[in-house]
Amino acid sequence: MGGSIVLELTDVTREYQTGSTTTVALAGVSMSVRSGEFVAIIGPSGSGKSTLMNLIGCLDRPTRGTVEIAGHDIRDLDDDQLTSLRSQAIGFVFQQFQLLPQTTAVDNVAAPLLYQGVKPKEARARAADVLHRLGLGDRLHHDRTMLSGGQQQRVAIARAVVGGPALVLADEPTGSLDSRSGQQVIEVLREMHQEGRTLVLITHDPGVADVADRRIHIRDGLIAPDDGDHT
Repeated sequence: MGGSIVLELTDVTREYQTGSTTTVALAGVSMSVRSGEFVAIIGPSGSGKSTLMNLIGCLDRPTRGTVEIAGHDIRDLDDDQLTSLRSQAIGFVFQQFQLLPQTTAVDNVAAPLLYQGVKPKEARARAADVLHRLGLGDRLHHDRTMLSGGQQQRVAIARAVVGGPALVLADEPTGSLDSRSGQQVIEVLREMHQEGRTLVLITHDPGVADVADRRIHIRDGLIAPDDGDHT
């Protein structure tokens, strides 16, 4: 891949202190993702992938090492700057959808644009456009109680991409779905990538990881030696 580097971790360690006990969740991880790549980070429970997701998503900071997102070293940012980077550079897709209650699909998707200062009319128009492209044009004014699980996750994906983030980070996006809905969501992610989006998928499921161009295996806080391109 010849695109610019969107995400780069260099010798990242993350430790947690509980009393006199130190738990090492990550133990010197280095990796990078270039613009336009679709990368799956795969590992079992307790492998360190959730810690890695929190660092990539600017939800946490490393104990040692560097994490650079869209050219910004997160060590150099205060909390407000980190929040700003997270909202502008990263689109999140969560396992549990995390849609706003009693809020229509179009307003859920428009919400991050409003936080960025986009005028409400423009935000809703952009949100509606993305929802139409994801096959939800007839669900714009439905709230989450009127949507299936797969439809809710497509709304969540629309919300993640509507602001044009440098990176879309999907954490177990099919984990709460039946197999048919999960496959539909995988197809949506595939289409997002074909449109040129940069995606990082966190999963424990090798079948889900197969959608990505490249897989990074993590085990015991380290990138496993069998990491490599997967086609």
